[in-house]
Amino acid sequence: MAKIKPQALLNQSKKKKGPSRISISTIIVCNLVVAVVILSLVTTYRHWSQRSRNTIEHETQSHRFEDTNTASEQKTYDLPGYADINTSKGLITVELFKEGSPEVVDKFLDLCQKDHFKGMPFHRVIKNYLVQAGHSPSSIPVEEWTAKGKLRGRLHIGPKHEAFMLGTPKNKGNNKDFELLITTAPIPDLNDQLIVFGRVLKGEDVVQEIEEVDTDEHYQPKSPIGITGVVLKREI
Repeated sequence: MAKIKPQALLNQSKKKKGPSRISISTIIVCNLVVAVVILSLVTTYRHWSQRSRNTIEHETQSHRFEDTNTASEQKTYDLPGYADINTSKGLITVELFKEGSPEVVDKFLDLCQKDHFKGMPFHRVIKNYLVQAGHSPSSIPVEEWTAKGKLRGRLHIGPKHEAFMLGTPKNKGNNKDFELLITTAPIPDLNDQLIVFGRVLKGEDVVQEIEEVDTDEHYQPKSPIGITGVVLKREI
């Protein structure tokens, strides 16, 4: 076998191709691509993470709102819806409009628990119109009640102004002056002065008996008639 001369070996090694070198520009481009991919992943993660948090907060607020509404509805449902008004003439059972007049009903219930109506006299009785009870004289002049009574046949009658409705004057701003008023005939056009918050279910004959008592020229009963107590009920 023929020996290869050193010079020939050197020439052969020069002819062999060595590994190609990676240019700096290629390295920079690759690094930029990797950085863009990482930045895109981070941005996507933050977006979905924030969206998830917003969704959770919205659902939490919705649940809180629903819980508040449920609690409010439950509170209204649990309140007594009826009351037995005991008078010196007999018993009057009324239904309370918890949803129609919630603020007035709440005040009425609170005063019942404080025995506010115990011993309250009927200080105004207008035949074929109303009977009114209170601890102090009414601030509404008799002339206003009777004047509106004369217009009764010419004005529209709303459902809340039929006979045997339970109400209180609007201008009685504090608990001490809270009065009870029961109509004995349809009373129109009293929205500016009267808040209706209930109706008589039983005891219309008792209301009519109170209405029939003798009164003086100021429509005040000549003999004492009053409320002896009020018992609240959730059902009748």
